[in-house]
Amino acid sequence: MRSTRVALYDIKPGTYDEVVGQAKSGMVPLFKASKGFVSYGIAQVDEKAFVSISTWETRAQADDAAVKAADWVKANSRDRFTLRNNYVGDLAIDTGHREPAPIAH
Repeated sequence: MRSTRVALYDIKPGTYDEVVGQAKSGMVPLFKASKGFVSYGIAQVDEKAFVSISTWETRAQADDAAVKAADWVKANSRDRFTLRNNYVGDLAIDTGHREPAPIAH
């Protein structure tokens, strides 16, 4: 059963556009190179917060992604954004993988 990781982050100094740039250059390659990767995206939920959503083939891979993301944020972006909450859960409904939407920023 596929699982998803949803993480809520607070943006510190800087902008959401800067977060998108960091995600493109850092988190995307990291996750794409990880076993069980299905999809990844981020969405701004208010002026100073965003969510990261990734889907994985198994719960263990989603849990591993949480660790990888936390390590990456500590090493690369702690001054720009910080993790508020992290959730991992099994997908009850999964309509499948489609081509990702183009990044608007």
